[in-house]
Amino acid sequence: MKLFPSNTIAWYTAKMFTVRAAAFLLGLIVILESLDLLGESGKILAAAGNGEGELWTYVSLRIPQLIQLFLPFSVLLATLVTLATLNQNSEVVIFKAAGISAHQILAPLFAAAFVIAVGNFVFNERITTRATQTLKTWQDNGYRKGALEKKPIAESWVRGGDDLFRALTVSGVGPATLLRGVTIYDREDNKLVRVVMADTARPNGNGWNLTGARVFDVARGTLTPSPALYFATPVVPRQFTTTSINPAWIPLWDLWPQIGEQRAAGKPVDNLLVAAWHKISGPLSTMLMPLLGAVAAFGLARSGRLFVRAVIGMFLGFAFFVADNFMLAMGNFGTVPPLMAAWAPFLLFLLIGEAVLIRTEE
Repeated sequence: MKLFPSNTIAWYTAKMFTVRAAAFLLGLIVILESLDLLGESGKILAAAGNGEGELWTYVSLRIPQLIQLFLPFSVLLATLVTLATLNQNSEVVIFKAAGISAHQILAPLFAAAFVIAVGNFVFNERITTRATQTLKTWQDNGYRKGALEKKPIAESWVRGGDDLFRALTVSGVGPATLLRGVTIYDREDNKLVRVVMADTARPNGNGWNLTGARVFDVARGTLTPSPALYFATPVVPRQFTTTSINPAWIPLWDLWPQIGEQRAAGKPVDNLLVAAWHKISGPLSTMLMPLLGAVAAFGLARSGRLFVRAVIGMFLGFAFFVADNFMLAMGNFGTVPPLMAAWAPFLLFLLIGEAVLIRTEE
């Protein structure tokens, strides 16, 4: 009934698994980064003053993204190779003859995968987020040196109570927020009362100071110019300035408070919630790989079906990645709830893997 009946066997299988996972990850990164650098090197060197140092900078910023993306694939391939090797050498038969169950054979792999998942989560949130933001900013600047000038936010719609605000551009933050090309649809009980148009708007207390305003009264059908006008409304500056959040740039512990700010500002947050939950379920998917690839560990190697079993394990692993990406897309479109979009593939393939293992081996 012990989780690890033999510490020697547990260490032996976990070491095999971990070394192969690291080897596959290293190989994938070297190949993919080489191909990626060939495609981007021309753009990097085209910027004035760039040389070999900038190429290495690009490599250092791109590698964390590749690790985040391909670590689960590496774990899947390591699982298949490790278990197929144990099976082919009849070591699985020896383990089972010693009274070790299928789950106990896989337990060291689960433990190693959990450690990898935790390390992957910390690495993603501490390093990959910063590297992703830095690389994207550098790319938007044409790989040139120097800070990228922040562009004003283009056309933004905001709702406060019954009122609707439309601004062509938004710049600044907090009290320094400046709206240009403002149109306010003043409504009462969902009925349009007047339309206020202004050249600029700045926050002031519980409202906004408008300059170059024109007020159209819907009931009277008259247009009245007003060089300066104060418009009281619950709309606050953060409703305009919290329109752009990239979850790939923000650690999970900073993302949750920002999601709360977005929600308080009346912004849709479903796509942000999907990304936040997937920051947890994504790294944990490495723990599924030993279970999905377990089919390659059992069955007699001399039966000639070892290759077929390995293919089935690979199919289950890649089916999970397809389902995971599909549910993420559905969650971003708002078709399914965020929690379901992030966790449904994980739970589904956990049950599938357990069902296959129990049905065939336990």
